[in-house]
Parts: sequence; C-alpha cells; structure tokens
Amino acid sequence: MAKNNSRKETLNNIVYSTNKDFNFEIESENLQTLPPQQQNLRIMLDKKHRSGKAVTLITGFTGSEDDLKELGKKLKSKCGVGGTVKDNEILIQGDFRDKIIEILLKDNYKVKKAGG
Repeated sequence: MAKNNSRKETLNNIVYSTNKDFNFEIESENLQTLPPQQQNLRIMLDKKHRSGKAVTLITGFTGSEDDLKELGKKLKSKCGVGGTVKDNEILIQGDFRDKIIEILLKDNYKVKKAGG
C-alpha cells in the first residue's frame, strides 16, 4: 500500500520546547468533501496480513473523516457484514466488490475495480 502523505494535522516543525508554559495545539484542516461525481474510488480485494481471509478495500475517498465513516457505515449495513474505517480506507469483511460497486454507482460515485 502506498503511504498517505496528506496529513490532517500539522506539527509546525516543533520537535521540542523548553518553555514550561508552552501548550502545543494541533491545527486541523477542514477538508471539503468532494461531491460523489468527483470522487475516484478504487475497489480491490485484499488478503495480506489477514490469515488468508479476504476483505474488500475501498480507497481514494477525498473528504472529511466523518463523511468517510458515514460512507463506511452505509456500505457495511448494505452488505450485512462488519468492517472498519481507518487510514482513509474502508475495509469490508469478505469479497463484496461487485455489490459495493453497484451500490456506489447508484450513488453517482466514480468507481473503478482495481487489483487482480
């Protein structure tokens, strides 16, 4: 997997401060969620580091963490399985590539089947 270089939190190059009263605050960007027609989602089957069990991996979502979690929750409920949202990716337990592509196309997302 490619490392995601876009960070929501910036550290302002502060490594250490000798000031006892220094209060480090993380600045967070308010990412605007792109409309579904502008999203380029990739759907792939992944078995790495999962004891041979398959998961459907959805990557390429551009937007806020809350919108990504909402989309993940919708896909999990439509497929009737578990999953998680982490590292800007949605993991759905099992091989549901075709069903997820169908669901996302109905919601006007641009979807591409990736991987083998």
